[in-house]
Amino acid sequence: MSPAVPALRRPVPAALSRAALRMEEAATEAAETSAEEATCIEDDAIEECTLAEWPAGKLAVPMSWMKTAKLGLCMFTWFFLNVMYNITNKKCQNAFPMPWTMTFVSLFVGVPYILLLWASGLRKAPKLNPGWWKVLAPIGAAHALGHAGAVIALGAGAVSFAQTVKAAEPVFTCVLSYFVLGTVFKWPVYASLIPIVGGVSLASLKELSFTWKALYGAVTSNVAFASRAVLSKATMDKPVGENMGAANLYGVLTILAVMFTAPFAFYFEGPTFATEFAKSASVVGAPWLVRQMALDGFYYYAYNEVAFITLNQVAPVTHSIANTFKRVAIILATVLVFGNKLSPLGAAGSAIAVAGTFIYSLAKSKYG
Repeated sequence: MSPAVPALRRPVPAALSRAALRMEEAATEAAETSAEEATCIEDDAIEECTLAEWPAGKLAVPMSWMKTAKLGLCMFTWFFLNVMYNITNKKCQNAFPMPWTMTFVSLFVGVPYILLLWASGLRKAPKLNPGWWKVLAPIGAAHALGHAGAVIALGAGAVSFAQTVKAAEPVFTCVLSYFVLGTVFKWPVYASLIPIVGGVSLASLKELSFTWKALYGAVTSNVAFASRAVLSKATMDKPVGENMGAANLYGVLTILAVMFTAPFAFYFEGPTFATEFAKSASVVGAPWLVRQMALDGFYYYAYNEVAFITLNQVAPVTHSIANTFKRVAIILATVLVFGNKLSPLGAAGSAIAVAGTFIYSLAKSKYG
């Protein structure tokens, strides 16, 4: 009788071994992910977020608190960046009074950031359709002019006065909406414009730092930004390409605005740029001036990016409240930083105008 032959183990194919290994790694990764996600649980019965956990217990808060905290952080960042932009821009123009150059630089600084995001794949690059420029070029031009007017107003007068006049933008939006789009709002919307006009008029008459150049710049900005809003509403229903969300749309408009602004900056300030820069640098130092101009552009683009993220998370009424407090924060912060005195009537006019924009926003969201 022949000796028993031990049973031979069949070799496992390498492909199956690799598949098993991948399945094991995937299972481990899924378990780790589940463990991470288990810290924040949302279902019909439980809605909480675990901040810390130990063998004897855990520290958890309602998920609604976390969402509120996240939104509050976004709004604080938006307000902070917006305030810093206004302060930095005013400091730069006090030292280097070249508003068209400042307009170009503050727009241009955002362009490398946009292109880097698209080139790295961190944000999907837009794929524009043929003829896209017919839709976006007018909006980009309005964006460039609106920003230029605002910068000119900031340089020519107090920031508080510029912000007060810019609170009148809804007036121009209503007028252009009627003449361009044929849109007629209900009477409460038009009634809400009365305190805006009255407040701006009062602030203009009694503002201690009033200048006609600041008034013209702010009004030009209002007309341009109102035109941008109306043009967007009139044309943006036409598809311009893929991956054209709010952030990418703003990126494309920024690039267009840089292209539109460059010729004006070169025409108005190009011949005297070197002389004025050398004169300013001799007082404040070239490194300080370059650094502040770069920061100005960073703050400008960053606050717009954060604004897109923040305002997409809130209801129209919350949006209105946020915009109102943002303008108040800018006025108060710049008055404290630069020490510009407000006359009692000028302060009252500013308060009435800003309150009027809030009432307009409420009326627009309900009746518009």
